[in-house]
Amino acid sequence: MNTDATHSAPVNEQDRIVTLDAIRGVALLGILVMNIQSYSMIGAAYFFPHTHGDMTGLNHLVWLLGYLFADTKFITVFSMLFGAGICLMTDRAQARGARVAVLHYRRMTALLLIGLVHAYLFWYGDILVTYALCGLVLYPLRRLRSVWLIVVALVMIAIGMLLSLGAGLTADEWPAAARESLLADFAPSAESIAEEVTIHRNGGLPLIRHLVSESLAMQTTIFLFWSFWRDTGVMLLGMAFYKLGLLSGLRSRGLYLVLAVCGLAAGLALVLTGLQRKAATGWEVFDSFFVASQYNTSGALFVAMAYFSMVVLACRRGWPMSRLAAVGRMALSNYLLQTLICTALFNGPVLGLFGQVPRVGQAGITAAIWVLQLLISPWWLARFHFGPAEWLWRSMTYGQWQRLRRSSPACPSRDPGADTPRGAT
Repeated sequence: MNTDATHSAPVNEQDRIVTLDAIRGVALLGILVMNIQSYSMIGAAYFFPHTHGDMTGLNHLVWLLGYLFADTKFITVFSMLFGAGICLMTDRAQARGARVAVLHYRRMTALLLIGLVHAYLFWYGDILVTYALCGLVLYPLRRLRSVWLIVVALVMIAIGMLLSLGAGLTADEWPAAARESLLADFAPSAESIAEEVTIHRNGGLPLIRHLVSESLAMQTTIFLFWSFWRDTGVMLLGMAFYKLGLLSGLRSRGLYLVLAVCGLAAGLALVLTGLQRKAATGWEVFDSFFVASQYNTSGALFVAMAYFSMVVLACRRGWPMSRLAAVGRMALSNYLLQTLICTALFNGPVLGLFGQVPRVGQAGITAAIWVLQLLISPWWLARFHFGPAEWLWRSMTYGQWQRLRRSSPACPSRDPGADTPRGAT
């Protein structure tokens, strides 16, 4: 047997921090609120809702609630946890005497390969490739003290925001071809909308070409211009919050109450300010996408802190969180399962519901997927050590097949709410 693989075994179940799993479960379910729009509607509708679908009555309310409470917020929590996970994994691997750098870069390479398959064959909105690429950069920074992690994180996030602001404020000076290209993407003609809908409904090779084109843009221009700066910065915040004990529930109840109340109030105030600006400009493409959106980008940081604080407080009060923790333990599998379900519903000639489901219907599908994943995740983990995607990822990381099936079904795990976090006061 490979000696490194022996020392570099995955974390034991008894060593898991259940509060982290519960937060991850909430984030994973929450990101579907926004992702389902990309699964079911044209790309422009995600940023400019009036370009596609009904926006009156309940449909408008569903979109508004999603924008205020979900857009960028849950993915921010998810990114923080990814950064925290790098620290957690490398700390434990180092304590076992493993070759930490080799293990980390294997892990990121494996995630990159899974993400490439996901992006180019299923859904261009994939985040795994972005996470893997950012993770390659993050490794040397994990040793920084918390204060410096926060400083570097804020600088990275600020650079991304300044790039967007600069692009929006100088839009009048763009070459005509560049302006027309962006307008074609975000203010599509009726013909372009019909073509995109047809591609998704028919599936096959035209859809693969579309996925390849969109994924290339996501992983090159969009990554270098925006995703790298924002996501790396948020992951660094996650590293800092992990070291400070915030994400694992080790701080005082009073601190989490302050973060929950003030974070939600400040964050939503910023988000609403940006929304008002978009409405005031009539959703002008350049200002809305590059300038007004920065209110939501910054507000999401505060709302994300409020969200993970509320989960910690729920755990402290003994709320039943075991199902959410199970979803979080299988986050990669559940993320990919969401894609499989949604692409089966919306793409291809069998169901081909792309462009036909209003936002109220999308909310119903989202809720149904939540129920499914809350039911099957604990069922699966009672019989298997890992989710199927986690098993593959870990096997690729450690260079040997991991044991998947349990010798006998496990007893239901205790609710994280029943645990008193170490160091809590």
